[in-house]
Amino acid sequence: MPPPTSKNDPPDHGQRALAEIATLLRRHLLIEGLAREQVEETPLDENQKSLLESTTVQRSLAELHEQLNALHPADIARLLETLPLNERLYLWDLVRADHEGEILVEVSDAVRGSLISTMDTEELVAAAESLPTDEIAALAPDLPQEVIDDVFEGLPIEEREDLRAAMSFDDDMVGALMDFEEVQVRSDVSLEVVFRYLRRFDELPTQTDQVFVVDRNEKLLGVLPIQVLLVNDEDKLVGDVMQPPPVVLLQHEKAEEAAAAFERYDLVSAPVTDTNGKLVGRVTVDEILDFIKERAGEEALAHAGLPEEEDAFASVWKSFQNRWKWLAINLVTAFIASRVIGVFENTIAHLVALAALMPIVAGVGGNTGNQTITMIVRSLAMGQITTQNARQLFRKELLVSLLNGLIWGSVMGFVAFLLYHDLALGGVMVLAMTLNMLLAAFMGVLIPMIRVKLGSDPALGSSVMITACTDSGGFFIFLGLATLFLT
Repeated sequence: MPPPTSKNDPPDHGQRALAEIATLLRRHLLIEGLAREQVEETPLDENQKSLLESTTVQRSLAELHEQLNALHPADIARLLETLPLNERLYLWDLVRADHEGEILVEVSDAVRGSLISTMDTEELVAAAESLPTDEIAALAPDLPQEVIDDVFEGLPIEEREDLRAAMSFDDDMVGALMDFEEVQVRSDVSLEVVFRYLRRFDELPTQTDQVFVVDRNEKLLGVLPIQVLLVNDEDKLVGDVMQPPPVVLLQHEKAEEAAAAFERYDLVSAPVTDTNGKLVGRVTVDEILDFIKERAGEEALAHAGLPEEEDAFASVWKSFQNRWKWLAINLVTAFIASRVIGVFENTIAHLVALAALMPIVAGVGGNTGNQTITMIVRSLAMGQITTQNARQLFRKELLVSLLNGLIWGSVMGFVAFLLYHDLALGGVMVLAMTLNMLLAAFMGVLIPMIRVKLGSDPALGSSVMITACTDSGGFFIFLGLATLFLT
């Protein structure tokens, strides 16, 4: 039996440990059920029955507890996300109280709701109070208002103000990602003083790769990287060895811009200031990674028309509510495509080969559109598209699709000629595929650009919309050309 995972376990070992815990849980639930049945069928008095059930079940429960309590909170969170609802809630009751807050921060939004629903106000307050203020702010939207009020009352005044500030930012702002654990020093002190100051900490904040240098008004003057601090003479002043920060983030700027800066400059941490240059916090690479992962998941869901993350083990009704809207839109667009085909019933009846070739025209167009729209959405997220280069981007995508359409249209036109011995049909195939791929590229750029102009998520339902355009448009183009040139 492999031992449970810890913070230092390699990923494959951790995965085995999580599988082991899940197996132990299911075995314990089975033992508990069997023990209860055995006790009910055994002719013993109540004390003997209680002792028998307790001895059998507690041995299994103790083993499960031992394995569970050795896990890192992040691993417990991952495990809870993989369990059906009844097993998840059973295991949640076994989690140590001092781990609950960290686990609630780590689990997905969809799973977090199911866990919070089982906790009373006192439990939630205790879990929240065990967290730093930036993590409380991240958890706050999912907590009842009375819990937030109790947490505010229990915090020191300074932390209360930090929490109020953190909760004032939107999720896509730098302020929502920053923490308040930055280490500040003055420029007019020596490095020896800095060393003495740092030794007063029980431990430095995580991801501390630099110390921030501020003036009396806490305005940011520069940074003192730890490696610079270590190699310089202790008699030197901070102001003599400090460096300008590679980047300074503003608390109200978009988090995507911060993520791009971390990637561009290979940052571990970066200072955050207000509009007056006052240092208000810092952003660390672990928060950026969490943000990127969350946004990537949101974009993947939005591309399929899912407006929010869905618990894999949510109820049927909840999953239905999360999915029905775009499915309804898809049904409407499919009906429109079918009516386009219906308009050309006589053409198809005269040349049955069209029915076999139609899916190729629509399918290749749909693939082209999805490629284009995925690239555009990614470029929008990274801030690479501006009003100045949008026209050039349109032209480039149309030329790429024209080239692909002529090449692959010619291939399929030749195949159609070989199969049906009809040169005109091959020519229609070439022209239809080229025109549909041009349409796909045009709509693949236009759809996300329009959604951005309207203030909507450019990825939301994009695959549904582009498929509707390429299916209906492809059928209309192909069958329309066939009607003109083949009948």
